[in-house]
Amino acid sequence: MSKIRSICVYCGSSPGRDPIYKQSGKLLGQTIAEHGLELVYGGGTKGIMGAVADGVMSAGGKVTGIIPKFLMNKEATEHALGQLSELIVTEDMHERKHKMFERSDAFVTLPGGIGTVEEIVEIMTWAQLGRHRKPMVFANINGFWNPMLALIEHMKAEGFVHTSHLVNPLVVEKPEDIVPAILNAAARGDREGNEAIIERL
Repeated sequence: MSKIRSICVYCGSSPGRDPIYKQSGKLLGQTIAEHGLELVYGGGTKGIMGAVADGVMSAGGKVTGIIPKFLMNKEATEHALGQLSELIVTEDMHERKHKMFERSDAFVTLPGGIGTVEEIVEIMTWAQLGRHRKPMVFANINGFWNPMLALIEHMKAEGFVHTSHLVNPLVVEKPEDIVPAILNAAARGDREGNEAIIERL
């Protein structure tokens, strides 16, 4: 069985309009901790990001925040960052994303904006290129990701996703079902990707 030790969560640094988004973030965080897993996330202490981290910490779990210097005062407070189990400060977004990838065994995308979309799309791109086979999840809270999922299917149908078998994110609607879905996916196969392809990237 492939071992899942940490889960990366991408999500909005703002709360969004529907309270269910933050509620789902906190519940996901609690579930991560209850399964003995570590949260890796973008270090923000506000919005949905803060809710996920709070959920993990309130259940006694470990949280690693990875945040660029220029966002520290925008997406977080110094006091709140001090509560995290580990804080990694990067020079830029590029370094942040690579460190998040390296430290994570699976990826979950809660509701968020353009930055959240960009992060999960890059992870799917790396999967398509054989860079990894780590589980990827769209947390489809209240159908939030339906337009995105329809676009992915449209691109596949139009012949623009040539290795679609490598780009099969899980779609989970209830936050409490996300971690079990990841563990089940990991148990079904190798998550590490093709080493020969990885070395060429």
